[in-house]
Amino acid sequence: MKPLPENVAAYQRTKEFTRSSVPAALTRQHDTKAGVWGRICVLEGTLLYRILEPTVEEHVLSPGHDGIVEPQVPHEVEPTPGVRFYVEFLRASD
Repeated sequence: MKPLPENVAAYQRTKEFTRSSVPAALTRQHDTKAGVWGRICVLEGTLLYRILEPTVEEHVLSPGHDGIVEPQVPHEVEPTPGVRFYVEFLRASD
């Protein structure tokens, strides 16, 4: 998992999700638009974050261990019982 570039800034975030409220689209392959990074922030519990290309990587995210989503890279998440998380979207700042 790559680190966030230094020149990105947050511009939007989702509401908080739990295992029962996470949108189905997040649990299937999806990606962000060109130039848009994501930071998956786990507040409670754990979340499996799977990067699907160019090679498959699996990361267990937990409070203090964020997941970084690269622009246009297919990925998915698998929520576990007790998880609470949100996604913050970032892009290059001017």
